[in-house]
Amino acid sequence: MPETTVISNTQEAPIVPGISVTVHGVSVTPLTQCAHWHSPLDIIAIKHFCCQKFYACISCHDACESHMSSVWPFARRDESAVLCGQCKHILTISEYMESGSKCTRCASAFNPGCKNHWALYFELSKEL
Repeated sequence: MPETTVISNTQEAPIVPGISVTVHGVSVTPLTQCAHWHSPLDIIAIKHFCCQKFYACISCHDACESHMSSVWPFARRDESAVLCGQCKHILTISEYMESGSKCTRCASAFNPGCKNHWALYFELSKEL
């Protein structure tokens, strides 16, 4: 089976055998914590709409990419785009936003403060 890989400062390291996901960032741990966000609750990676790559956080994206980040359109909330660093389940955007800051598969707690940054990743209201 394929492996999950972390790309940290251009280094690659497997996270968990059996899952084909690459998480990019700066000093990314197997739980998807990074140099910018590394509390025990900082265990998600978000697939960025602009490049379709999973990053541990937007600061990691900005450090590693030459393009500007763009947000997921409101109409695409059914896309699988949020990786739980604990069990490696990929939640849809809606599933993540409605989860109460925990994984819907393993119930691991996510940082509730991430909600304050949702606008950096997701369009928060429907454009008319």
